Amino acid sequence: MVPRGRPRSFDRDAALDKVMKVFWAKGYECAQINDFTTAIGITPPSFYAAFGNKEQAFREAVDYYRRTIGAAPFDALENATTIQEGMRRWLELSADSAFACPAGGCMISVSSIQCKPENVPVKEFLQAIRHANHERLSKRLQQAVGAGDLPSNADTAQMTEFYHMIQQSISFEARDGNSRAAVQKIIDMAMMALPARTRQAAE
Repeated sequence: MVPRGRPRSFDRDAALDKVMKVFWAKGYECAQINDFTTAIGITPPSFYAAFGNKEQAFREAVDYYRRTIGAAPFDALENATTIQEGMRRWLELSADSAFACPAGGCMISVSSIQCKPENVPVKEFLQAIRHANHERLSKRLQQAVGAGDLPSNADTAQMTEFYHMIQQSISFEARDGNSRAAVQKIIDMAMMALPARTRQAAE
């Protein structure tokens, strides 16, 4: 008798990529087990053997998203020579990511906009990630002040709120069917609000 479970040829990252795309397109609550089994090409018992349950699959898919397509924006922001360069790349790569899925939007922003009471842990899981991203942005802006990329009196708290909201709006513009070119104009306008490098830093 052949034991039940995932097939020996099971490629976990390839399967996670497909699970991620289902959640990304349909959201947490609308995605069904048969969507995953059809996408991966496995049976329900194999799916449960591989991922445990829907919530566990979602959490793992989000982690996969964060270390693959979702990693680029913050990598660019944190590794750029200047905050001006980094912020533009952060917004543009966020837009690229939002348009990478046919359904549009950032997986972390749109996967659980509404949720039933029993799915509150999923909502809180995503909120915690967004909060952590907010803190990463705040830290990078504070570093820019110390490096002289931003004026010493720059209100980094307000900047963090503003640019975090711009990034979130990019996700929803993509989900609503707006064009990448239109979103680029939003990015260009948002960049006008970021102070230029100080003379001392430029020298």
